[in-house]
Amino acid sequence: MISFAHRSAFLDAVTHLPGASEHAIRAARARQAELTKPAGSLGRLEEIAVFMAGWQDNPRPQLGCVRAAIFAGNHGVAARGVSAFPAEVTAQMVANFETGGAAINVLAQCASAELTVVPLDLDCPTGDISRDPAMSEAECLDALNAGAAVVAPDTQLLLVGEMGIGNTTPAAALCAAAFGGTGAQWCGTGTGVDGAGLVRKIDAVEQALALHLPHCCDPFETLRRLGGREIAAMAGAMLAARLQRVPVLLDGFIACAAIAPIAAQHPQFTRHCLAAHCSAEAAHQLLLDCLGLEPLLRLDMRLGEGSGAALAVPLVRAAMATHDRMATFAEAAVARAQ
Repeated sequence: MISFAHRSAFLDAVTHLPGASEHAIRAARARQAELTKPAGSLGRLEEIAVFMAGWQDNPRPQLGCVRAAIFAGNHGVAARGVSAFPAEVTAQMVANFETGGAAINVLAQCASAELTVVPLDLDCPTGDISRDPAMSEAECLDALNAGAAVVAPDTQLLLVGEMGIGNTTPAAALCAAAFGGTGAQWCGTGTGVDGAGLVRKIDAVEQALALHLPHCCDPFETLRRLGGREIAAMAGAMLAARLQRVPVLLDGFIACAAIAPIAAQHPQFTRHCLAAHCSAEAAHQLLLDCLGLEPLLRLDMRLGEGSGAALAVPLVRAAMATHDRMATFAEAAVARAQ
C-alpha cells in the first residue's frame, strides 16, 4: 500500500510520475482503425478506450473493479457563514451514506462501483483558513494517507468524492493559489448560499490568500494551509492511483481543486484523469480549462459526493466494450472505405 511518511515523500512522488504505455496506446489505435465503422465515428468513446488501454498496458483493456471513495471533513471557515447549511450536516450525510440513502449510493450501484465512505475527524474542524492554516503537517499527511489507502491493488478505475459543509471556500482558495485570480473569480454559490453569504465567502478567500499565499511554496504546503482533510484525502487517493497507473474519473469543482496545487506545478499530473462532467459551480469550467481537461458530461449538477463521476462510469464501460467486442473489417467481411 502506498503511503507518505513525511512531506518530502509526498513531494518526491509528485515529481516522479509513471506514464501510460505508449506501446498499448499505439496498438489500441491500430485496433480502432480496424473496427467496422468510419474512422473517428465513435468520437470520444474511441479516445476513452485508447486512454484506458494506455493505463492498463493492454491494447484491449477490461474493466473489473471500479472503486468510489467518498471522504468527509469539517471546516473551521464554515463558522463564518459561507455555506447555506450548518456544519452538523456533514456528519448527518455520512450517516446517510452509510445507510445507503444518498445519491452516490444509488449512482454507485448503477455504475457497479464499490463504494467506500471515509469520515475524517468530523468532531475536529480544520483551522479557519482566513485566520490559520487548515492543518498541521501531521494532519495533512494523515489525510493524504487516508486517501492513498483506498486504492487497493485490484482497482482499475477510481472516482473520488467529498462531503464537507463549507468546502467550496477552501476549494476556491486552492484554485486561486494554484492558478491565480481573485476570490470573486473562483467563488460561487456552492450549496445555494445567498448574496450576503457569497460576499462573506469571497472575503474569507481573500483573507486566506493574503495570509497564506507567501508561504505556498509547494503543493503540500498549499494543501496544508488552504485545503481540508477530505480535500487532501482526495489528492492522496488520486496521487496513489497515478503511482499505480490507475486512471481516475474526476468529479466536480472540489475534487478538481484537490489536485490544482499539484497540477499547477506538474501539468502532466492530469494525464491519468478524465473529467467526468462540468458542474454548475461557477468556476468549474475555468478550473477544467486550467487543468487542460474536457468534460464528458454537462448535466448542470452541483451535488458533489462523486455523483458526476459515477454517472460517467457507464460511458467508460461502453467505450471499452465497443473497442473490445466490435468486429474488425476482416472478421465481418466488410469492405473498407475507398
